[in-house]
Amino acid sequence: MAKLALVYGMRLFPSEELGEVKEATVTLKNGRTARVTLHLIEGSKEEIETAFRQSIGAFFDFYPEI
Repeated sequence: MAKLALVYGMRLFPSEELGEVKEATVTLKNGRTARVTLHLIEGSKEEIETAFRQSIGAFFDFYPEI
């Protein structure tokens, strides 16, 4: 299996200050670009942690071959 790279970022903001979340772009060594979907989870610390764990589990369900 090839060595993989998981690209992610996290930052907390007060939810009432958040205006818009846009996608990010990654440039590959061959010059091609790929989009990275950003996700928004709102709630208490515990709610965010729970939803994040579920989201990560679901993400890897998309790739059963790895």
